[in-house]
Amino acid sequence: MTGEATSPAAAVPGGKGGLSVLGRAVRTGQARLGLALLAVVGLLIVFGRFFARHAPDAIVGRPLEDPSGKFPLGTDILGRDVLSRLLYGGLTLSWMAILAACLGVFLGCLVGLTAAYRGGAVDTLLMRAMDVLLSFPEIIFVLLFVSMLGRSTLLTSVLVGVAFVPGVSRVMRGAALPVIGSEYVLWAKANGLPPSRILVREVLPGVTSPLMVEAGMRLVWAVAAIASLSYLGFGIAPPAADWGLMVGENQDGLPVAPLPVLAPIALILMMALGGNLIAESIARTVGRTEGKS
Repeated sequence: MTGEATSPAAAVPGGKGGLSVLGRAVRTGQARLGLALLAVVGLLIVFGRFFARHAPDAIVGRPLEDPSGKFPLGTDILGRDVLSRLLYGGLTLSWMAILAACLGVFLGCLVGLTAAYRGGAVDTLLMRAMDVLLSFPEIIFVLLFVSMLGRSTLLTSVLVGVAFVPGVSRVMRGAALPVIGSEYVLWAKANGLPPSRILVREVLPGVTSPLMVEAGMRLVWAVAAIASLSYLGFGIAPPAADWGLMVGENQDGLPVAPLPVLAPIALILMMALGGNLIAESIARTVGRTEGKS
């Protein structure tokens, strides 16, 4: 091998394409719809509490009152204002989902790239450990530890993130294997560059596109998982305002007053659908880019 090898950006579509793929993806109609849905939910989460008429845990009326001028969405099963709880309820779910997704993607990427780069016994050991974790459904995995360690928003976020690690690691390992066998990575190894530098500066740019897809999908799944845990009573603790918790608290009153249940479900679906549309748009753009390469 003579001279310096081709740079990662030129050698791998995903290397240069991380930001360019993202730019092309967000210009599609599907991604714009997803961004619009997330923008609506995001504005509601950030600024909604400033427009709430009541404290989210204040009992201000009779249980399950119909919508009125005083209570636009009625009251919940305890007599709290549904609209006020909706306006307060998305912030905790959002930061928990973001933390869980970031932690899962970071650890999964670390495990997957390390396994692909080291190969041999290290690869086998790491992947078998991931297979063991993957055998536990994510919700069951989280419930197991929450039941032993107690309920906490931070703990729940970390556990959901850890539950994502096996899936992310397998995807990132598969994406990294062809990059590690490329000319520029072999050149970096031959010149004695430390493994950490090779992984960060040479391998990681080559897997940026699948990494973005994974991040988008895991964020969507984190929203669904944390909302489900709150609904089951193992997520955010009452009387906190939380959309998933609102569904679980008011399900008994659904035949009489559906809005305390349907309104938070609609916002959860908007958040999940918006993220899913963006992630799917990135995935399709990545597929078209790799198909042309």
